[in-house]
Amino acid sequence: MHRYLRAIGFSELADRKKIRELLTDCVKFADKRSYTMNKDNVMLGEFCKNFAENMGIAVCGEFDEEDKFILDYYYPYLAGSGITSYEDVSVERHASKDSYAGICDDIKIGISMIFYLRNMIPYVKAQALNRLPIRGTSLTLSGLSVNGSIMLPIMKDEEQKQRVQRESATRNSLLAAARKGDEDAIETLTLEDMDMYMNISRRIQKEDIFSLVDTYFMPYGVECDQYSVLGEIIDVKMTNNNLTGEKIYILTICCNELTFDVCINIIDLFGEPKAGRRFKGVIWLQGMINFPEEI
Repeated sequence: MHRYLRAIGFSELADRKKIRELLTDCVKFADKRSYTMNKDNVMLGEFCKNFAENMGIAVCGEFDEEDKFILDYYYPYLAGSGITSYEDVSVERHASKDSYAGICDDIKIGISMIFYLRNMIPYVKAQALNRLPIRGTSLTLSGLSVNGSIMLPIMKDEEQKQRVQRESATRNSLLAAARKGDEDAIETLTLEDMDMYMNISRRIQKEDIFSLVDTYFMPYGVECDQYSVLGEIIDVKMTNNNLTGEKIYILTICCNELTFDVCINIIDLFGEPKAGRRFKGVIWLQGMINFPEEI
């Protein structure tokens, strides 16, 4: 069973026979079907069925010579809203199955974000047609969580908010220059990091860590597409899984200046989410590459 099925409202699903029946229904009554030939002339298929608005289960596999669908793997998904990043994305195939990981070096994060690629079919089609790389793409991220909590925000007045925005813009410009090999920018960033470390080391002896750290985005565990995040909640929606009736929160959060949606089962969230409060939890990061034209 996929661990993150409970994030979309299947917390009671544990029997393998029931999972097989559910996946069969997803293929038979899919809301979206996608097909393409890969570079080895094998027909791939993806069947997506929604169990709530913008969330459901995707079943992927290939067709044999008799046009019979052979299931390879499945995964729960959340279709995010809006654009998270305009940075270029590179894609690599997973070793164990015909699924893909995306890598995005967004300057606001400071690390390479690795995510599970949701729209695998358009990418494989472009690869088979030798149309890669495709320029001018954007990225929509989303996350599934099975463990989260709500925290109060750090109080700031308008002047403090503007100062944070100015400092962030200055740091982003320095990071961009450092990427190009600017030695002055690298030295400035190094000195700023040292000052920040000393400041936090001094204050943490008397203050709580979450009153000093407003937001973070860090790799979590050994799987490369899972992250521990802390971000401000921009919007909150509640929806129900139309098969199980379980309640799901969809939170739009701003984390390190990246905005994306996170879904979590109400039974896995500690606290009441509201706009302005902060979400802290572990997410499985998914992403959809928005291609500039239909492939």
